[in-house]
Amino acid sequence: MTGPVHAQPGAGVRFEWGLAGAAELSRACAVLVVVDVLSFTTAVDIAVGRGMRVHPFPWGEQATDYAARIGAAVAVGRRDMTPQRPWSLSPAALRAAPVVPDLVLPSPNGSVICAAASATGLPVIAGSLRNAPAVARWLIGQGYGSTAAPIGLVASGERWPDGTLRPAVEDQLGAAAIMDELVGATGDLSVEAAVALAAFAGIPDLSAAIHGSVSGRLLLERGFPADVDLACRHGVSCTVPLLRNGAFSVA
Repeated sequence: MTGPVHAQPGAGVRFEWGLAGAAELSRACAVLVVVDVLSFTTAVDIAVGRGMRVHPFPWGEQATDYAARIGAAVAVGRRDMTPQRPWSLSPAALRAAPVVPDLVLPSPNGSVICAAASATGLPVIAGSLRNAPAVARWLIGQGYGSTAAPIGLVASGERWPDGTLRPAVEDQLGAAAIMDELVGATGDLSVEAAVALAAFAGIPDLSAAIHGSVSGRLLLERGFPADVDLACRHGVSCTVPLLRNGAFSVA
């Protein structure tokens, strides 16, 4: 059972993990920033930056039916791409694929969290290492980060084979990269946020850390080094994807 304390009251910037953490922060925060570095929010940053509207949707066959209903293209698994369906969760693939007006982008973690958070009516931002400074500037410019309008940062994490949450260091680092840009311009960090930020400060080489993480190594072993490389490029994007009316577009 959870209570008010689980929403980290009294802090302008708060930090949690996964779907349950997002649900908890949504009870008290004015805006949510979801971070799934490898690869959902990195893919969203690239697709939205190219002019596509991105619809988050849970992973599974129903994504194809949903895309057909709304007249959108649908992303497939990395290994399932064809010339007719060149869109996938791979950021590298999305950087090269044809631009379409609407793209349904399913994923098992970040996309699920974003879709659920959208139902709360809160503004939801897709954050990553690529757009961390831009996201922080937007949050500050919108007046978020005080105890009256707190920011909830959600690290998506990954899944163990039994379906339980596996905290993923790349998502913690991505969320902390945004926190790092917020320090001094917003209210106090919760203890959870401060601990995440302290870990970020102790990493001298973000790219090396993410390449060496479990998630990074899995993608490298599966033959997708470009996805990891693109995700590690800190601060190269000015895109701030905002989820409204069921789709991410430029804020």
